[in-house]
Amino acid sequence: MASTVVSRRIWMKLVATSSLSLVLAACGSPATTSSGNSATSAATAMSAATAPAATAMSAMTTEAATSAATAMSATMAPAATTGTTSTAMSMDAATMGPASAQAAGGMDALIAAAKKEGNLTLIALPDDWSNYGEVKKSFSQKYGITVNTLNPDGSSQEELEAIKANKGNKGPQAPDAVEVGLAFGPSAKTDHLIQPYKVATWDSIPANLKDADGYYYGDYYGVMSMLVNKDVVKNVPQDWTDLLKPEYKSQVALAGDPRGSNQAIQSVYASGLGSGGSLDNAQAGLDFMAKLNQQGNLVPIIAKQASFAKGETPIELTWDYLALGARDALNGNPQVEVVLPKTGLYAGMYVQAVSAYAPHPNAAKLWMEYLYSDEGTLLWLKGYVRPVRFDDMMKRNVIPADVLKKLPAAEQYAKAVFPSPAQLDVAKKLITTNWDTVVKADIKKAP
Repeated sequence: MASTVVSRRIWMKLVATSSLSLVLAACGSPATTSSGNSATSAATAMSAATAPAATAMSAMTTEAATSAATAMSATMAPAATTGTTSTAMSMDAATMGPASAQAAGGMDALIAAAKKEGNLTLIALPDDWSNYGEVKKSFSQKYGITVNTLNPDGSSQEELEAIKANKGNKGPQAPDAVEVGLAFGPSAKTDHLIQPYKVATWDSIPANLKDADGYYYGDYYGVMSMLVNKDVVKNVPQDWTDLLKPEYKSQVALAGDPRGSNQAIQSVYASGLGSGGSLDNAQAGLDFMAKLNQQGNLVPIIAKQASFAKGETPIELTWDYLALGARDALNGNPQVEVVLPKTGLYAGMYVQAVSAYAPHPNAAKLWMEYLYSDEGTLLWLKGYVRPVRFDDMMKRNVIPADVLKKLPAAEQYAKAVFPSPAQLDVAKKLITTNWDTVVKADIKKAP
C-alpha cells in the first residue's frame, strides 16, 4: 500500500438512510446503473428525526446497499457462522493454528500465547494512515506486545511479496499480518499466503464483506478524492477531466506506483469513470493517465505529505480519509481542499489477513481481535474511515457523538460506486500489466 498525503489509503464514508447491514441485506434488489457502471449510487441522508451526528455516518439506502452487496458477493460465497473453517491449506512450513479464539481455548488463552510471543510484525501501515499510529500504540500498551512495522510506505503487492520471500524466516523481516486492497485478497488465498481466522465479532461483519472461510475480511472503506494545495493551485479542479487542463502542468500526482500499489491502481481505475469508462472498462483509466502524462500534467513521483506541502505534488489522488487526515495534520499550512470528483466517485475497501507463515501467529490473531473489537474500531473511525462494523456499533449506540460529528455529511457520497471483486481483479491485471506500455510513466519514490 503506497503512502500519500499525511497518510496512505482512504475509503469512503458512504452514508444515508438505513444502515450498512441494510446495504448488504438488499442483495435481492436490482442495482441501478450509473454512467455505465454496474454499481449503484449511495442514498441520501437519514430522516430528520435522527441526530445530525448519526446522520453523517448512517448507512446507505437499500439501492446502494444492493450495489455494495452485489459487488462484494460476486466472488464470495455466503459467510459461515463463527467457528472452524471449511477450507484446508496445503503449505510447507506454514504456521497454521486455531481458526478462532474459541478454538484456541478462549480469549484468555490467546492473550497469554500472544504475550509469550511478545512481538508483532506488521507491514505497510504508516502511523498517519487510518489512525494506525494510535491503534498500534494502544494495542501495544494494552497487551505489552512490541509492535514493529516493516516498509511503512509499501504497496499491497510488496506486502504479499514479503510473505513469499520470508516463508522460512522467523526473524524480524517476516510479516505476521497484512492489510491489502480487496483485489489482492483472493489471490493471496489462492497462493496460500494467508490463513483463516475468525474474530469474536465475526457475525457483526456483513457476510458480503468477508471471505466465507475467514481468510480475509473487509476492515474499512472510503472514496477516491483529490487533495489540493491551494497555496499553489489557484483554480481548484472539481472533476477528473479538469486535470487535463494546461494550468495543471506538473501538478498531478499518484500516491503510489500503479504497478503494485492498490491505492494508485484504484486511482487509475477511478479516473476512467469520469472520462467515458465504466467499472467494466478500466482501459479508460489507462488512456486518461496517458493523456495526463503526454500533456506534462502527471508528476512521475509518489506523492508524500512533504512533497505535497512543498508544492511539488500539489494535486494528489488519494483516498478521502487520508486527505481529510492530511488536512488536519497540515493545519492550514498550506491551505488544503479535499475534492470529491463530480463524476466517477469511486469507492473501495481494504482487507485484513493473518500470514500463513507468521512468526508470531497468536499475536497476529490477537491483533485482529483488537482491530475488530469496539475499542479498535473506534480508533479506526477517528481516522475518517468507514469501518465495516459501523452499522452494528451504531445500533448499540457505542460511537461517541463527538466522533460522529467530525465525519463528512452523507449526501456528499450519494453517487459513489463499488466495483465487484471480479471487476477489481480484471482492472488490477489490466492496469499493472499495461501501465508501462500505455502510460509510459515511471512512477518512483521521491529522492
